[in-house]
Amino acid sequence: MDTAFARHMWRTLEPLHAVTYFSAECVADRKALGLRGYWMGYFGSRAAPLGAVGPSVVEATFYNFHPAMVRRAVPDSWKYAAPQDIVADRARSAAAVLRRVAPEIEAIADRVVPDLYAAIAAASTSGRPLFAANRDVAQPNDAVAALWQAATALREHRGDGHIACLLAEEVDGCEAHVLFSADTGAPPHIWLDNRGFGQQDWDAAHARLVARGLLGEAGLTAAGRALRERVEARTDSLAMQAYRHLPDPRGVLDALTPAAKTVARSGEVPFPNPMGAHPL
Repeated sequence: MDTAFARHMWRTLEPLHAVTYFSAECVADRKALGLRGYWMGYFGSRAAPLGAVGPSVVEATFYNFHPAMVRRAVPDSWKYAAPQDIVADRARSAAAVLRRVAPEIEAIADRVVPDLYAAIAAASTSGRPLFAANRDVAQPNDAVAALWQAATALREHRGDGHIACLLAEEVDGCEAHVLFSADTGAPPHIWLDNRGFGQQDWDAAHARLVARGLLGEAGLTAAGRALRERVEARTDSLAMQAYRHLPDPRGVLDALTPAAKTVARSGEVPFPNPMGAHPL
């Protein structure tokens, strides 16, 4: 099993996880808990497994958001809803959406949840704070909610590793978006609208990357493309630290793929999106 498996698993798990950010039901449930506005719901729900932490912890673990954007939501979010209540709500509401969009998810969850949790239990938490926090979340009794929580833990495992790779290349959060945009052709407004950076931040990051020889008039330079390829390849390699513990890797991927395609093609998760996920 080579590292390409990790990329396939990410592309498969991400739409299942991402309904929590984009589904109208999930967004409404955050508001019903008392979290004010979309972004307080986002930061509050994604950070909730960490507990009632301060903004600096969320800035550090989320990495690619402007600090001011984080501080508009944290720690105020904990005044309106307790982290443990948010954790329970996010799994319940995501499971409801998955059942509505992909009714076959019930049988799939029964098949894959034991294997996913075996991988999660065996994977190292070293240097992976969001994964560690999600691994400590008790497995929901509901099988589809458990599948969503497992998908969430594994995508945060990959995300923590991805941040480590970007930091090793001395790429900051805004620069990561500029590089991704230059590589894929996705318009900058996707990140300017969703990560709190302004045009001045974007232009400054672009100038820094030009000075490093990573960007040129035609977009990514050879050095910039090589950096992107190193980061993505190393991210896949680090993600495999979890997937090597799957009892039946190919069986899990094959079982998850139909529901992931159904969700990805349902319109519940937009493409392109600020997470960089691709349609299946």
